[in-house]
Amino acid sequence: MSGMSAAMRPEQAAAASEARPNGLPQQNQEPANGASRKPRPKRPNYNEIHAKPLPLDVYALPAFVPHNPISVLRLVISLISQSLWPPQSHHVVHKAYYSVETQSIHVTDPTSIRALWEQGFWGKGSLSRSEPQWLVAEKRRRGAQASKTSTEVTQSRREERRQFKLERAKAQREAIEQQLRQEGKIVSDANIDKLVDSDAKDTSKPEEVAGTSTINKAADGAVAHADTEAGPELDVPDLEHLQLTPEEAFFLTYVLGALEVINADVQASSDDLQRYPTWYLLRLYCLYALSPSESIDLEGTLTHLRTAYNMSNGATRMDPAMSCIPSIAPDNPFLMKYVVFHHFRSLGWVVRPGVKFAVDYLLYIRGPAFTHAEFAIMIIPSYSAPYWNEQADGQSQVRAVEKERRDWWWFHRVNRVQTQVMKTLMLVYVEVPEPWDTSCVELDGFRLDIGSVLKKYTVREFVFKRWSPSRNRD
Repeated sequence: MSGMSAAMRPEQAAAASEARPNGLPQQNQEPANGASRKPRPKRPNYNEIHAKPLPLDVYALPAFVPHNPISVLRLVISLISQSLWPPQSHHVVHKAYYSVETQSIHVTDPTSIRALWEQGFWGKGSLSRSEPQWLVAEKRRRGAQASKTSTEVTQSRREERRQFKLERAKAQREAIEQQLRQEGKIVSDANIDKLVDSDAKDTSKPEEVAGTSTINKAADGAVAHADTEAGPELDVPDLEHLQLTPEEAFFLTYVLGALEVINADVQASSDDLQRYPTWYLLRLYCLYALSPSESIDLEGTLTHLRTAYNMSNGATRMDPAMSCIPSIAPDNPFLMKYVVFHHFRSLGWVVRPGVKFAVDYLLYIRGPAFTHAEFAIMIIPSYSAPYWNEQADGQSQVRAVEKERRDWWWFHRVNRVQTQVMKTLMLVYVEVPEPWDTSCVELDGFRLDIGSVLKKYTVREFVFKRWSPSRNRD
C-alpha cells in the first residue's frame, strides 16, 4: 500500500486508517511522501567472522557413548594419535611492543590486528572507536570501492529511524485532521494547529518531512552512484594499529601464549627479537600503573629494571641494580584490574574497557558485534585480611580505609548512570592479601612465580539493580 499524501481524498484516508491501526505507517512500507525506501544492505555474517572465541585452535576428543564400543575405539585412537603427534594450538604467535607514550601495547601487523579482533575482540583501533576500520573509511572518503564501516551502518540506521518517526508524525497529523473534518469541527481550509493537542503541535510539518525525504533520497542516490562508478582500488597506506590494554596483553601472553611483547628499541630480524618474559612484564605494568602521586623516580626505576633484566639472564648472584627496584604492592592498580579481568575472561565473558560509561569494565556475552553489554563492573579493593588489622603503626589501616571507602552518593551516581544505559551494576571486591613481594632483593624473588601470586587474590561479586515500582510489581 502506498503512503498517504497531502492531496488524498477523505475516503482514501478513512480506508487507509482502517487498514492500519491509528492510521500509522508500517516501518516496512514506503514513506508517506511517495519516495521509495532504499533497501538495507545485507548484514555481515558475524557468526562466521567471529567463529573462534580465542586466538587459538582447540581439538576436541570424539564423543564417548558407553553402550557403543566403536566410540571407545575412536576415543582410544584419538588419544594415541594426539599423544604421538600433538596438534599445534598456536599456528601464529602475534608480536607487539610496549608504548611508553600511550602506556598500551601496540600491534602493527595487519594480519595480527584482524586475527586478534575477530578472535575474541581484543584491543581497539588507534584511529577508530572500537573495531579497526580506519582504512575502510578512508578508502570510501577518497572514492574507492569499500564496504561500509560499523559506524556508518549505525548512522544510517539512526537516520532510517528518524525518517520513520517523521512519517509516523505526519500520518498522525493527517488522521487527526481527517477525523476533525468528519466531525465538522474544522473546515477544509482551517488551520489544525489551533484545534489539536500539544502532541500534534510538536510534530514536524509535512513540507519538512517531504523536504527531508527528498534530501535523504538524493544523498542515498549520490552514495549509490559513487559506489557504482567508483574507480579502482586506491593504494592507501594503513596508518592504524591495534592498541591493547596491559590487562589484555598480559592475559594473551601469560594465559594463552598467543602474544609476544618484544623490545622495540633493539633493531634485529624477526627471529632474533628480544622477547620479554612474563615476570618482567608484570613488574613493568605494575610500575607504570602507579599514580603520579607515588613518590618514586619513574625514569630511574625503569632504568634499573632494564639493567636488572639484562643482568638476570645469565646472573648467578644478586646485582646491586636489582635492589633499587621497588617491590610490588599487593594493591597495585594493575594487579587489581588484572585479577578481575582474568576472573571474568576465564568464565567466558568478553571483557571490554568501560570508560565510556564511567566504570572499569563491561561484560559481553559473545562480544560487542552481537549484543550490548550485560554488566558494568566497578572494582573495589577489600582489606579484610588479618594483616591489615594487626599493624601497630596504624598508617596501613588508614591507607586501607581510604582506598576501600565509598560513600552513598558515589554509589547512587554510578548506579544511576548504568540504569539509564540499561546495564546492571556489579561491584567486584578484590581481597588484598598481605605483602608478598618481600624477597625481590634475591635473585629467585626477582623472577616472580605469577601462578602463586594470583592464587593469593580472591574475588567477590555483588550485583545491584535499581528497584522500580512500575517495573517490579511482583
